[in-house]
Amino acid sequence: MFIVRNSFTAKPGHATKLAAMLADVAATAGMPGFRVMTDVTGDFNSVVFEYQAESLGEFESRMQEYQSNPLFREKMAGYTDHWESGRREIFRVHAAAAAATGK
Repeated sequence: MFIVRNSFTAKPGHATKLAAMLADVAATAGMPGFRVMTDVTGDFNSVVFEYQAESLGEFESRMQEYQSNPLFREKMAGYTDHWESGRREIFRVHAAAAAATGK
């Protein structure tokens, strides 16, 4: 299993808007294990969006589907207006860690 983490630095006053938009899109798209987080400490205006993928192939298939899905594109319209920079990290969840969490 993989965890896909998209981290954004939102424009001032836009973190909550971006977080709400990402949560709505993830729920609509049925992204498994998603969560959206905003900063409490650390860099200001941080929004982190995480979700699970069983394989890198599944991640790639989802990316292609989201790019061509009209509903997803509609819900994501204007999302770049809310952030200044961002990055994506993909982590492999190792069996020992998955067993410890029951997943």
